[in-house]
This record gives sequence, C-alpha cells and structure tokens, in this order.
Amino acid sequence: MRTMRASLEQFELDEEDLALLDGEFFEDLHQDTSVGLPVVAIVGRPNVGKSTLVNRILGRREAVVQDTPGVTRDRVSYPANWSGRHFTLVDTGGWEVDVKGLDRSVAEQAEIAVDMADAVLLVLDATIGATDTDERIVQMLRRKGKPVILAANKVDSALQESEAAYLWSLGMGQPYPVSALHGRGTGDLLDALLEILPEHSAVATALPSHGPRRVALLGRPNVGKSSLLNALAGSDRVVVNELAGTTRDPVDELITLDDRQWWFVDTAGIRRKMHRTTGADYYASIRTNIALDKAEIALVLFDGSEPLTEQDIRVVQQVVDAGRALVIVNNKWDLVDIERQAMLKAELERELVQMSWAPRINVSAKTSWHTNRITRALDAALEGWATRIPTGRLNAFLGQLVAAHPHPLRGGKQPRILFGTQASTRPPRFVLFTTGFLDPGYRRFIERRLREEFGFVGSPIQISVRVRERRRR
Repeated sequence: MRTMRASLEQFELDEEDLALLDGEFFEDLHQDTSVGLPVVAIVGRPNVGKSTLVNRILGRREAVVQDTPGVTRDRVSYPANWSGRHFTLVDTGGWEVDVKGLDRSVAEQAEIAVDMADAVLLVLDATIGATDTDERIVQMLRRKGKPVILAANKVDSALQESEAAYLWSLGMGQPYPVSALHGRGTGDLLDALLEILPEHSAVATALPSHGPRRVALLGRPNVGKSSLLNALAGSDRVVVNELAGTTRDPVDELITLDDRQWWFVDTAGIRRKMHRTTGADYYASIRTNIALDKAEIALVLFDGSEPLTEQDIRVVQQVVDAGRALVIVNNKWDLVDIERQAMLKAELERELVQMSWAPRINVSAKTSWHTNRITRALDAALEGWATRIPTGRLNAFLGQLVAAHPHPLRGGKQPRILFGTQASTRPPRFVLFTTGFLDPGYRRFIERRLREEFGFVGSPIQISVRVRERRRR
C-alpha cells in the first residue's frame, strides 16, 4: 500500500483528493425522534380539509391533498412543533357512519387514531355547519373521553366568522375559525391545542437513543405491501383492499421483531410512468420517493404469482440508484405452484442478473408464512451496507487483481489503478485513482470481485474513478 500511495505523489491532486486519501469519509444515517411526544389526532368527515390543515401546521406540503373526498385513507404520523413545543400530528381518513368496504376500513383507522392520541383536533366545515355525521363523530369522541379542540375550517374572511359560531351547538366548547388553505386563525387554534396537550404522552413511548432502523416497503400497486405490514404488526395497521393503489401517504409503524424495534414505512405503489400520473397518485409517488430517501433499507415486494414486469425491475433499480440496502420479497407464495416457482426463478435470474447480491425470500403476507425470515435478511443486508474495508487490505486486493487481470489496451494505452480508498459506507463507495478511464465492463468486473472477496450482501456498491495526470517537472 505504501508503494501505491507514494506513487500518487507524482500526480496532480486537489484538496478533495487529499481529504479522501487522509481517510475522511462521511456517513448518512437518518434518525427519527418523534415517538414519545404528545400525540394529536386530526379527525372529521371526508373533505373538510384535514390534510390541508396538517400541511398548514407542518409548514410544508407533506400530506397528499386533492379537492375530492377520500384521498387520505390511513392514519399517518408527522413530527410537528409550535411555540417551541414538539408533538406528533396524526392525519386520518374521513370518518363516516354506516359505510362498508374500503370506506369502513378508513373510518376504523380514524377511530383507532383517537384511541392512540392524547388530544383530538376535530375539523368541521364552517360553511356547511354541523351535519348528522359531525354529530355522530362528537358522540364517538365523548365515549372516548379525550380532550377535543374544534377547528371550524374554510373561514376565509372575517365575514364568515359568524358561520363558525353555529358550531357551539355541538356542545364541545369553543369552535376556532380557521382557514387551513390560507393560514388564517391557525395560530390561535394551535395555542388552544397546546393548553390541553400534556407535557408527556400517555400513549406513546420513547425510542432508544440510537433509534430503530428504517425499512421502506416498496413495489408496484397491489403486490401486498400493506398486507405485509399488517402481518408484521400483528394488527390491521393500514387499510387493505383489492383496489390497487389503496395506500397514498407513507405510513410509519414501529414494529418489534425478534425483540428489536424497526420503523416500517408502507408506501404507495410505484406506477409505470410517474409523469403520466395525476392528482393524488402523482403526489403519492413523490411521497414514496421521499420515504425511500429517509430509509436505510428497502423491502421490494413482487407478486410471486404473476410474471415480473418492467415496473418491478424499475422499482429495484430505484432502490439501487438511491444507494439503499435491498431485500427482494416474493409475496403471495400461497398462490405459487411448482411450475410457477421454476418460472419465477428463471425470471429473477434473467431480469435481475445485475442484482444477484440482494437477499431473496418467499413469503405469504396473507398467511404470515415465512415472515419470520425477514429479520435475518434485513440484518444481512444492513451489515453489507455498512461494511468498510481497511485501505491497506483494499489496495493489496486491487494490486493482486490488476496483476492477474490488467485493463485491456485502449488506443495503445493501458489505464492503471494507482490507488483505491473507500470513501464512505451506507452505501459502500469506492474511489479509484487511475491513469486513464476505466471501461464500464472493467468496473463491473472489479465490483464482482469485491463482492466475492468481501461480501457486501444486500448492498449496492458505487465505484467512481478519478483520472489524474503526472505532475509537470
């Protein structure tokens, strides 16, 4: 290694090169500290502006919003703060009575959110007044016994404040006139909310100081992501329906597997062409990309009972491009017969030949079959994702590799690898100082040999080349 390092002194190096050679590398590990804070559930009937109010409180467009009822379906948590107080805000789907199917599941999730909250923000449409559904929600909240603040939404001017006064008839205290769309009155609403919010949550528990690992559930619509999350959680945490694209907002859930806590994030299905999606589906795709960026590892689900699609492969490539650890999950194994198993194996070997390093497991979210194997696969992939090779060992490996398999001649010249260093982990990124450009095929060869020698199970590897010229005498 000393010889290779000394040879670099003859070449032009910039400050960034020297920093890399001195071993300065950077990690990127996301932590979440929202759990353990007081919890506020936002409830109301469909299309009263709950998600718009969530975005107003957060100060950014986080929740998916569209001017049609029923866009939000699951209970979705966001860290929020006001006047120096931090709390967790839980957006919910529209609460309705006497409904069936998907709408009933959405209403049940909203009611669960109330059970798991320290306080409730009931959003009403002041321009319509109290409806029969609003009165039924009030009855439900009285049974729960949680402190409640009324938000009379869609009061866009002082002339409309008299409409909010009619909501006193619900018997739930003062209605606060607000405009979630324009921000009018939200400061007074939040001040009132903080007065009823406890200092410490009675329902949420604090996380360990190091934080659980974050796992994103990805895949095209209807491959069973929400079903798998519910199977792991041991309860109906998210809405599951045969309708493709049921999930829109990323849903975080703290799940204990093998006596350890993990953050699982259920995401909207990644559709074929993002630029062709519109409305709620478009914003759901954006939120899915953000959830992947925040995650450390992705579980990419395939429907094992159906042939692999271009969409499936694109989801996997998206994880690799994001530099996240990867585990491939063939779901719906209860529907896969022996003939289909052989076909799927051939499809995976053909379509994912460049990702053969990713662990693969077969599960059935519906029956929970083999879901106990997920933790082992996650651990293996995260270990590979964090693997670091000592610089001396790396350069000894490169020296032997180049001696046995030198780069092909190009234009009468043969590029040489002068020195290599691992710039970072999570994902592993290597920087090679060379005398010329390395062909993509030779880079893939180096990556393959790195995996054979050092593992890197479940992790993409990034190799960048820095071509350097000799110093002028």
